[in-house]
Amino acid sequence: MKTDLAHALAAGLAVFPLPAGAKRAAPGWPRQVTTDPAVVADWPDGVNIGVACRASHVVGLDLDRKDGVDGVDTLRALCAAARWPWPDTLTVATAHGGLHLYFRAPTGVVVPSSISRWPGVDVRAPGHRLGGYLVGPGSVVDGRPYKIDRDLPIAPLPPWLTARLTGSRHTTAVVTS
Repeated sequence: MKTDLAHALAAGLAVFPLPAGAKRAAPGWPRQVTTDPAVVADWPDGVNIGVACRASHVVGLDLDRKDGVDGVDTLRALCAAARWPWPDTLTVATAHGGLHLYFRAPTGVVVPSSISRWPGVDVRAPGHRLGGYLVGPGSVVDGRPYKIDRDLPIAPLPPWLTARLTGSRHTTAVVTS
């Protein structure tokens, strides 16, 4: 887990501890967000990793595969309809066969979090206030790990996806550094 946590910090992600084995954050989690490896080194062994979207300047697509719904297929169809290739970005395989795709949030555009935005697709984003979070690589839920699937730099949120998520005509994606 420490390797995955170091990777998350190296990728510029702001993290916080989640209870061991859990996906749900404890109250007050935004006050625990850090990018400081020294702070992270003091976390107890076995804690899960939360990735704070607002502090990390990322939008995460949570592609679930459950109950006969496949978020991976949904995103494939959305990409095909937009005539856009599958995104080359940091991707984490989730504990139950889904994927988390990480994208840099566009500057000056509010991307809200949403549940079931499309079938099997949740959006975790900076939002308007606190922002959402993702369970990070190295976490373990139901005895199954979250693992880095595609170890790539975090790509900018594609313009077509920015427009779909914000309901705007935003067509350029300027990334924050």
